Amino acid sequence: MATSSSPITQVSQHAPAPISSLQPQLLTRLTLDLRGQKFSVDRETIMNLPESVLLCLFPNGLVLSRQSTAGDGGESDEDEDVYAVDFDPQCFSFVLSFFRQAQDTFYGTSNFPGLYQAQQHLVDPGSQNIPAEFAPSQNPLLTKQAIIVLREELEYFAIPPKGDKAKTSADPTTGQPGPDLIDLKKECGQKLLEKRSIFTALQRNVSKENNLAEQHLIDMLCMSGFERDDSWGYRALEPNRCCISSIALVLLKTGITHANPSDPTPAGVTVDNNQMSTAQKLLLFWRKPARKCWWDGLDVDIAKNGETPRIVKLWSRRVWTLELSLI
Repeated sequence: MATSSSPITQVSQHAPAPISSLQPQLLTRLTLDLRGQKFSVDRETIMNLPESVLLCLFPNGLVLSRQSTAGDGGESDEDEDVYAVDFDPQCFSFVLSFFRQAQDTFYGTSNFPGLYQAQQHLVDPGSQNIPAEFAPSQNPLLTKQAIIVLREELEYFAIPPKGDKAKTSADPTTGQPGPDLIDLKKECGQKLLEKRSIFTALQRNVSKENNLAEQHLIDMLCMSGFERDDSWGYRALEPNRCCISSIALVLLKTGITHANPSDPTPAGVTVDNNQMSTAQKLLLFWRKPARKCWWDGLDVDIAKNGETPRIVKLWSRRVWTLELSLI
């Protein structure tokens, strides 16, 4: 017979401690502090944002749970985690406003039925309105609102003219630019800021390099929702940097047209299959942003009215990010 010291017959005299199953509490809303301006945004809205914007907001990864678990003696449920984010608050407002308006137009509100209600017949399995290759299971453009997102990060480098006072405006002990050079860079930034046309710089590069792939990119974007003379929807200088951030948002042209957008019935809904085929090519950029980088040289005159021309050579490094968002 085994003794009580046997590991087989030993039984603890105390009940085992319960195993903690606490999990981080998922957040329904996130409070973001963008350079001193707070935004309270629900989780679904955050998840619908473009990938490239999310990477700027959360470079270390998106956190959708509380940092402290419930019952650990931390903050109460009424307290909220605030995430400090180095991102332009006005640009963020522009993106949120565009996405909200696009969502309301497509899915409807309490006062407006929305476009999706009128085109629901297109997703029926037996629908004769669209070819088999555009079947709903293979084509999310029938059930989602698609938005083309184009962003530009422009870093510029100013070369003062020979003999200009800004050229030697630097602290010889530290090498830091002096006030004249800083002013020159700001004036150059303002000149670039005024150039709001989206495709001018890329078209200039196409003409210089005879790059057919870049011309094809412009043509594809203009067939899908952009116009050749479009301007950036939002464009601003980054604080304390020789950098300009720009973004443009347009609804993707899917080929589905509504004769009367306020009519929730299928009457008047038509599909251009050729345009739908073009739109489907943009699905390659859904959740997979594509980037293009090139250098651009430009001369700008920063002289004020009545002054002698003051020509500054600018070299700009432009990075475009193209992606498709579905909401």
